[in-house]
Amino acid sequence: MLTYDLTQEPGPLYAALYRCIRRDILAGRLAPGQKLPSKRALADHLKISKATVEAAYAQLNAEGYLRSREKVGYFVEQVASSSLPQLPRPTPRETPPPPPAELADFTANRLEAFPFSVWSKLSREVMLDYGRDLLDPVPSGGALVLRQAIAGFLYGFRSMSVSPDQILVGAGTDFLYNLLVQLLGRDKVYGVEDPGYAKIRQIYTAAGVECLPLPMDGEGVRPDCLGRAQVVHLSPSHHFPTGVVTPIGRRQALLAWAEGAPGRYLIEDDYDSEFRLAGRPIPTLQSIDRSGKVIYLNSFTKSIAPSIRIGFLVLPPGLMAEFHRKLGFYACTVPSFEQYTLARFLSRGYFEQHLNRMKKHYRIQRDKILAALAGASFAGQVEVLGKDAGLHFLLRVDTSLTDRQLKALCAGAGIRIQCLSEFYQAPAGDSHCLVVNYTGFPGDRAEQVAANLEQVLAGKKPGLAP
Repeated sequence: MLTYDLTQEPGPLYAALYRCIRRDILAGRLAPGQKLPSKRALADHLKISKATVEAAYAQLNAEGYLRSREKVGYFVEQVASSSLPQLPRPTPRETPPPPPAELADFTANRLEAFPFSVWSKLSREVMLDYGRDLLDPVPSGGALVLRQAIAGFLYGFRSMSVSPDQILVGAGTDFLYNLLVQLLGRDKVYGVEDPGYAKIRQIYTAAGVECLPLPMDGEGVRPDCLGRAQVVHLSPSHHFPTGVVTPIGRRQALLAWAEGAPGRYLIEDDYDSEFRLAGRPIPTLQSIDRSGKVIYLNSFTKSIAPSIRIGFLVLPPGLMAEFHRKLGFYACTVPSFEQYTLARFLSRGYFEQHLNRMKKHYRIQRDKILAALAGASFAGQVEVLGKDAGLHFLLRVDTSLTDRQLKALCAGAGIRIQCLSEFYQAPAGDSHCLVVNYTGFPGDRAEQVAANLEQVLAGKKPGLAP
C-alpha cells in the first residue's frame, strides 16, 4: 500500500498525491508493470475521497506515467532512462577475508533435546481440560497448580520445604531481578559476585541501584569484604564462571551477616544446580535459613529451554506479604497456558526424566572433551577445574600468551571461547584460564578441538576441520 503525508505537500490534495506517486516512479521505488492500489483502497488507506485518487491517477495516466486497463486497474509504465535520477555508484571496497570455519562454540548455551512429544501431548490435554478458563487471568503470583508443582519439585530435588504461597512465578530471571529491586528498594546497595555473570550487574545498574563488586576466594563470597552491601546476590551451589561451591561454614557466616542488621537479604541464585554430574545435589542456602533472610531464585531456562521464559522466586513469608501490599497490582507475566502445561510436566515426573536424560547426554559430551584433552601432547600444560557441577568447566593453561592473544588464536582456529578474566567487573590480569561451556558442543569434534588447541599452544597455524 502507498503511504504519503499529503499535508506536507502544497496545493490541492489530488495534485499532492500526483506528485508523490510520480516521484516514486521516477526514483524507481514503483517498478514498471507494478499494479497500483485500487482507487477505493488507496482512498480508504489515506483517508481521502475516492474522487481525489481518481483525479491523481487520471493525470498520471494522461502524462504516460501510468496505463489503465479497463476493469483491471492502473499499472506503472516504463519511463525513459534519461528521466530517471542517476544514483551514485557504490565505491569499490576491498572484500574482507572470510571468517574461519567455526569448529566449536564454547560460549553459547544451547540445549540439545527439548521433549517435544511430551510437551505437545500435555499442551493438547491442557487445551481440552481447561478450555475457556485459559482466557481468564491467573493470580499475580502465578497459577496455584504450578506453584504447587514447583513446591513439590523443590522438596523432592532440593530438600526445600516451602509453601506454594511463598512462590512467585515470573517471565524469566530478568523480570524477577527487577521485581526484587522494587520490592527491596532502590536505596539499598546490592552486592554481586566478582567475577560473575555480567548481566546481573547490568540489570541492577539499569534498575537504578548501586552495585558493589564482591571479591571471592575458593569458598565463594568473602563475608569480611561485604562492606556497604545490604543485599547480596550469590550462587553458592555452583558459581559461574569459577565453579566454586560454597561450603557449610561459609554459608553460615553469610547467614550470620544477613541476620546482623535489619533490611539485609541474601538472593540465592540457584544457577544450573540441576546439572550436578557427580555426587548428590548440594543443599540450598534457603534450606538452612531460619530467620527469613534468603530469597531463592531459579528458572527453567537451562533445564528445559530459554524460550519457555518461566522463572520463580521463593520469598520468606514476611517478604511475600510485603510483595502483596506493595506490588500485588502486577499481573502475572507468564501466560496461563504455559503455566498449566509446565505444572503437568513437573507433577507427573516428566521433568525428572528429562533431567536424567540431559545429565547423561551432557556427561557424555563432557567426558569426550576431557578424554581428548587428557590424550593430547599438551596434557601436562593444562588443568581442568570444576568439572563435576554445572554445564561448564575451567581449563587453566600454562602459557606465556596473554588472555587476549590466547582467545584470538583460538578464534583463528575456529574455537570460540572466553577467558575467566573477562568476567571481572574491573580490568583483571591474565588468568590463563578458559571457560569451557559445552552445552552446544558436538562431542564428535573433541579430537579436532584438541588438535587445534595443540597447534595454538605451539604457536602454529592450526588446520581447521572440514
